[in-house]
Amino acid sequence: MGLDFGEARIGVALTDALGKIAMPLLTVQRQNRQEDQVRIRQLVQQHQVALLVVGVPYQLDGSTDPQAERALNFARRLERRLDGVPVVTWDERLTTREAERVLLECNVSRKDRRDVVDQLAATLILNSFLEAHRSHG
Repeated sequence: MGLDFGEARIGVALTDALGKIAMPLLTVQRQNRQEDQVRIRQLVQQHQVALLVVGVPYQLDGSTDPQAERALNFARRLERRLDGVPVVTWDERLTTREAERVLLECNVSRKDRRDVVDQLAATLILNSFLEAHRSHG
């Protein structure tokens, strides 16, 4: 499962059983730290997730800013609540911008873009992770 962690929403994507391709699942509207973790834990259990990939929006120079630190902290806290499901972080620089570009090219309306951009960003994060691990064995 891949997550695009944002201030207002968390995009969620899943991979197929063989780990070949990621697909959008849904967008979680953020409530608070506790509720967000409970909702993700429910999704992990429901979909029998074996690994969770959390995107971290590093700066272009590789440093972290407050948003990246929030994503890293979210990943650490989440791993403690997932009963042994590993949580890895993945560099997601510019993924949301890329998702917006794809949706614009597909002529998706502004309202519909807002509804799916986080899911698409999570899909891009998870696909990037899968691709990197396929090419490295």
